[in-house]
Amino acid sequence: MRSPVAYISFDVVPAPKGAAIHIMAFSEYLAAAFGEINLVTLSPDPELISDLEITPRIVQTTLPNQGENLIERVLHFRRLLHSWYQQRNFQVIHFRSIYEGLPLALNKQKICEKLVFEVNGLPSIELKYRYPKVAEDRELLHKLTSQEQICLEAADLIVTPSQVTAEYLQNRGAIASKIKVIPNGVDLDIFKFSNPFLKTYISQDRDFQLLYFGTLSSWQGVNLAIEALELVCRDLPAKLTIIGAAGSDRSFPRIVQLASKLGVAERLNLIPPLPQLELVNYIHQADAAIAPLTPNDRNLVQGCCPLKVLESMAAGTPVISSDLPVVRELGINGKHFLLVKPGSAKSIKDAVLHLAANPELGIDLALASRSQIELHYTWERAGEALIGAYEELGMRRLRTASR
Repeated sequence: MRSPVAYISFDVVPAPKGAAIHIMAFSEYLAAAFGEINLVTLSPDPELISDLEITPRIVQTTLPNQGENLIERVLHFRRLLHSWYQQRNFQVIHFRSIYEGLPLALNKQKICEKLVFEVNGLPSIELKYRYPKVAEDRELLHKLTSQEQICLEAADLIVTPSQVTAEYLQNRGAIASKIKVIPNGVDLDIFKFSNPFLKTYISQDRDFQLLYFGTLSSWQGVNLAIEALELVCRDLPAKLTIIGAAGSDRSFPRIVQLASKLGVAERLNLIPPLPQLELVNYIHQADAAIAPLTPNDRNLVQGCCPLKVLESMAAGTPVISSDLPVVRELGINGKHFLLVKPGSAKSIKDAVLHLAANPELGIDLALASRSQIELHYTWERAGEALIGAYEELGMRRLRTASR
């Protein structure tokens, strides 16, 4: 008998990263709709933990994270994954990248009826930001692009969180009718709304609190946040908290060095990644959350759906973000957030000073953005859209159930 769904991802789950949060949210809705799922992910260490029942309907298998570099870890994961699915058969296999997806696409007829490719990022675009020399290796980029095409062509359904990404995939030859745009969501039980009348910055007697949270990858523009902090402090006492910094992260020393060079090291608070229940407290304490996404191919061509923007909006903290199409998809400038010139620390500074001088604007943004999230960007809404897409593939819901 075929099992309903396998959800496979070359990601560590659980983890305080957007990918892991997304995977667990989708897993819970798939399990609720189709009775049970097998979740296969990467282990946080080199040891194998198999068949761990993390909820009554989700059985998670973690495959060891072994290898000296990314390529070795991917190849090792693929070998173990091959052994895992040899004795299994599924109605649907859902995957998130070519790292796990290529062997699934090549063996589709033997292991499942339908394949779902969830495209959040593509190595042919993203990998060079982590490994700069990749940009010079045309042969490797060709291999990555070819593997992506194999997965796109084998997929019966392509799920992506942004219209920008959907358009890029169509330009790559993906059939439009196979693509379903399902934006990220927010858990409103965790990201509760903080009363904007109590938290709005109205006094010059304290520092204006800025917040950045998320990965420290170059496309996120963390350096711009630090440069903006230095500019803001010329006119207004301010502090910047960055959540996502860790001593082992290669970006960490560069952040510290830049802050020291600009003379704002004492106004910078670096905190390791936090679980959502702890993260939301920092969002509530902030006067503004910054999403200084840079104007590069990762954000402009591939696209994304920034959780930091959605979660800050849900919590009632005004958002200052780069004016990019992926952000404009989520709301209206001046109503749900303040959009600034991409790549400009001065534009971020101007928005901060404008917000500090106009407390009523912060209140209006908080109220409107929370309403926007409640209407359009919850995990419940995303989960129902995913189940609807599965039903269009022929999957029949076993019972009507909510999270």
